[in-house]
Amino acid sequence: MSNRAESAPDEGRVRVVGTAHVSADSVREVEETIEAERPDVVAVELDEGRYRQMQGETPDDLDPSELLQGNTVFQFIAYWMLSYVQAQMGDRFDVKPGADMLAAVETAEELGIDVALVDRDIQTTIQRFWARMGFVEKLRMAGGLVFGVTDARVVGLMLGLLVGLVAGPFIAVFGGFLGVTEAVFVRALGSAALGVGSGLAISWVASFVVGDGDSIVAGLAGGLALALLGGATLGLTDPFVQSTFTGFMIQVGGSLALGISGGVVVGLLAGFVMAATGMDRGEDIEELDMAELTDTDVVSVMMEEFRAFSPGGAEALIDERDAYLAHNIVALRSRGKSVVAVVGAGHRAGIENYLEHPETLPPMESLTGVAKKRGVPWAKIVGALVSVGFVAFFVLLAMAGVRDGFLLRLFGAWFLVNGIFAGGFAKLAGARWSSATVGGLVAWMTSVNPLLAPGWFTGYMELRHTAVNVADIGRLNELLTDEETPLGELMGQMFDVPLFRLIMVVAMTNIGSIVASLLFVTYILPLFGAELGGAEAVTRLMVQGARNSAEILWGMVA
Repeated sequence: MSNRAESAPDEGRVRVVGTAHVSADSVREVEETIEAERPDVVAVELDEGRYRQMQGETPDDLDPSELLQGNTVFQFIAYWMLSYVQAQMGDRFDVKPGADMLAAVETAEELGIDVALVDRDIQTTIQRFWARMGFVEKLRMAGGLVFGVTDARVVGLMLGLLVGLVAGPFIAVFGGFLGVTEAVFVRALGSAALGVGSGLAISWVASFVVGDGDSIVAGLAGGLALALLGGATLGLTDPFVQSTFTGFMIQVGGSLALGISGGVVVGLLAGFVMAATGMDRGEDIEELDMAELTDTDVVSVMMEEFRAFSPGGAEALIDERDAYLAHNIVALRSRGKSVVAVVGAGHRAGIENYLEHPETLPPMESLTGVAKKRGVPWAKIVGALVSVGFVAFFVLLAMAGVRDGFLLRLFGAWFLVNGIFAGGFAKLAGARWSSATVGGLVAWMTSVNPLLAPGWFTGYMELRHTAVNVADIGRLNELLTDEETPLGELMGQMFDVPLFRLIMVVAMTNIGSIVASLLFVTYILPLFGAELGGAEAVTRLMVQGARNSAEILWGMVA
């Protein structure tokens, strides 16, 4: 689809070709238009990095220092999600994504015509895209990618497990109000121990007879059956639990067992429902008619649907790039050049409007650089309050005369719990020992300040040994479309891709730190508080510490 934009007599002329990036018809139209027009310049919707990648050059590696800016990994995830959708469409219709731009470049070079790269740097666009999206929108996009990696049942299981880890401490604190007694904790801990132990044994025995996937299923089924029958129903494990564990350990293990088992059951049920109803598959893109993808009305509907899903994301991905592309094309036209501009069909209308009314273009500096998040910075406010609260807790107890040895032991427990969980989760995700150790060592500090994350530091260490670049996304997209490889083997192949392993290491380190903080506040802190006389005594000491501090400050002022 193309159109000729009007221009002043002393200016050049522009013909805009709107393409579908995975359409074979678009490739032919691009080639035919350039050969017929023979312009001075062919302007393509590419930036320098994507152009070099299209020419077969190795993409730039990710600079390790960028990881400490906080959102680099999330931006790669956003880029991956967008490219995955485009790769799926290209695979369905047997056209390589970006074939239209490649055809424009190759045709121009064959005819000796200059090529102008007029798009904004992809990293800038993705950063601004991520910053403009709301929290719920990010979750929805991430969910779409997760369902591409595996099915809804596995997603439900993993989410249920995470929810259960968080719910366990709350059950320990508020379980009494819900009628959860010590006997319930005993039964839950015994059932969980029996289920896990028997499940591992059954899976190990079954692995000699059937494949890995079937042995895992056998272990899950057998462990669950024994836990429900022998533990929960008959209480066979109650005497063992009561004679082996202390009351505190029973409360900790029982509450975690209740939280995790409840979360897993609900998650699995939700996953089976979604898988049975097809809710995890979304719309079937095979139903799309490629001949209609460049039709103005259809493209407009697609853009509006995306705008309804994410107004902020659409602003960065569509509106800002319309203006950026138009800025560069107008500059070419103002130099008297005749231009064929090859852009995605979704940008054509916006660009043509700016070509007709260039005075409406926003300033170029407003379209570049790092985007600032809008609205009240609640994350920074909450982070500051948490940091202040943590420091105030120790300071007030010290001012109340609590022994230094007690405070050091309390801090040591905080340090160890955060370090073990953050480092352990990082190692489970495939991190090197050095990376997991660094993540564990800084976890106590990052837990105090939620604006920091131990995963950043773990990822930084990983990037000292492993190069991560945009090419990894192509490999991940290939794996996501593999419907024949068993899930266990497929996940192993995905962990072999540096980008995926980096994402998992960063995420799991942060999750470990969050779990550790919850466990510390719920279980460890009350244990230490008991030495001071319980929660009421701790509160009185903090109040006394505040009074002592106020008296000292008043004395200094007076």
